[in-house]
Amino acid sequence: METDAIIALTVFVVASFAAASAGGIFPPGDWYERLNHPSWRPPNWLFPVVWTPLYIMIAVSGFLVWQASGWSGAAVALAVYFAHLLLNFAWSGIFFGLRRMDWGFYELVALWLSIVATMAVFAPHSTTAVWLLVPYLVWVSFAGYLNLIMLRLNPDPPSA
Repeated sequence: METDAIIALTVFVVASFAAASAGGIFPPGDWYERLNHPSWRPPNWLFPVVWTPLYIMIAVSGFLVWQASGWSGAAVALAVYFAHLLLNFAWSGIFFGLRRMDWGFYELVALWLSIVATMAVFAPHSTTAVWLLVPYLVWVSFAGYLNLIMLRLNPDPPSA
């Protein structure tokens, strides 16, 4: 692998895991545990197990688009990609940090739409990159549904 490819791959991995860092900055904590949860909620330990390969696939997806078209050839697609990572980062801060399940749900809708937009702008560059984002879209769809149910089960969530 050439030096510029190694640098580009590093950029995508760092950006992807920077988005992931929100989970460590804003962990669920006791507030979340005191909420009413649906019986089908996955255990907390499962979330990092699922998210880790998803973040790797997100990084590889961006790298494949860069590899196919370069920074200038895929400028719009990569701008949408990096913007979607900001939305990914923001959810934990909104839901867990601010303890705003309502805003978290709306933010997840925006994230979901941004993933679809990323897939759409990636399509002309790399079909594989698009397919790598499908499990991510499915997981965010599930997370959005869980967020909505949590909101309905906790109209007056416990305070700090």
